[in-house]
This record gives sequence, structure tokens and C-alpha cells, in this order.
Amino acid sequence: MTLLIRNIILLVLMLATSALAVAMRPTQKISELGPKVELETLVPRSFSGWTEVETTTAQIVDPGAQEMLNMIYSQMVSRTYIDSDGYRIMLSLAYGGDQSRDMQVHRPEVCYAAQGFRVGDQTKTGLNVQSRSLPVMQLVATAGSRIEPITYWIRVGDRLARGNIELGLSRISYGMRGQIADGLLVRVSSIDRDLPHAYKQQERFINDLIGAIPEGERKALIGKN
Repeated sequence: MTLLIRNIILLVLMLATSALAVAMRPTQKISELGPKVELETLVPRSFSGWTEVETTTAQIVDPGAQEMLNMIYSQMVSRTYIDSDGYRIMLSLAYGGDQSRDMQVHRPEVCYAAQGFRVGDQTKTGLNVQSRSLPVMQLVATAGSRIEPITYWIRVGDRLARGNIELGLSRISYGMRGQIADGLLVRVSSIDRDLPHAYKQQERFINDLIGAIPEGERKALIGKN
């Protein structure tokens, strides 16, 4: 085989590979297949003894970071709730309709570290929420005297994921079907030095929150069984 023929064959193979990659690239966005969910109205401001409270802490957000957030997320909800005993829970929801690699939801481990927090005690676990097991990640973010235990999960399409590997596998699974999954980060946290107590209160809050949402609409937060 002459050098010219070999180079031609290699060129053809490269072009065929490129064409196949383009043909297999996911194009159908799941977010465009069904009715749009408005998180602001889906999540109640008062339920099961929890009531939203106004926060007075001013936040300074870097313009470049804010631009990136606006690019990734089409909906963001941030609230603080308090119960009758005065315990406070912070709830953050961030939704993006495109979970391709460059646009995927940011994990709290990364976001908190980027803000100067020390992140540790990461544990994958499951919570018993409304008669189903909810896979979650728990971790602790620390900055000076502030200790913030966190419970979170990420819905990718109809699935729930924790950590980078599970997120990647879910994204690939949808991609092999030609679909681009949407994604929702649900983060619950509190300022509490007593970690077992904090996680117990967070589990109670999550149970109450999901229970307050009509059963047919819960999949927007926790996917399908």
C-alpha cells in the first residue's frame, strides 16, 4: 500500500468518524417535551409548620459569575424557612434545561469551595421521603466559625444523581438516546454545629416539603420512582 493510498484511507476514516459523532450528538431537549414547571409557584412558601422568612443579608455577586449562572440556569429559587421552634433551613433550587457537559448543574462541593469554604465529610446516603428512598449527598462547608451541613441531590431528566460520576452516567444515558436532559439542583442546608441534629432537621424539612407538593407534580423535584 502506497503512502498516498494509506493517507487517503486515514482521511476517509477521520471524516467518517466526525460525521458519526455529529449524527450521534444529542439534539432533543427533554425540557421542550412537556409543560414548563414554575419553581416559584411549585414550592409553597408555608407548609407543615415551616414559614418563609425574609433575609436581610446582602450578597455581592461577581458580574462574570452572575453571567455564567444566568447562562446555565433558567430558574433559581433561594429561600429561608423557619419552624415553630425557630430552627432555620435554607433552600436553594437551580434549574437548567440543558445538561450537556458545558452547561451542567454545578455541584455544591465545587460552588462552596469556590467561595472560600472548606468542604469535607462528604457522604452518599439515602433518606426515607414520602415512602420512597431518596438518594442524597451530605457534606459540611466551613468558613471560620460558620459550620453549614448540607443535603443535596440533582435531578437529571427523571433520575437522581449525587456527585460527578452519577451525573456523568445519567447524562451519557440520555445522550445515547439522542436526548439532552434537563437538570435541577435541590440544596437544603442550615447553620448548625451539631451535625446529626442538622441532618435530622433537614430530613424532616425535605419530607414536609415533598409532602406539601401534589403527588403528580413531585417528579419535578425528585424524578420518577
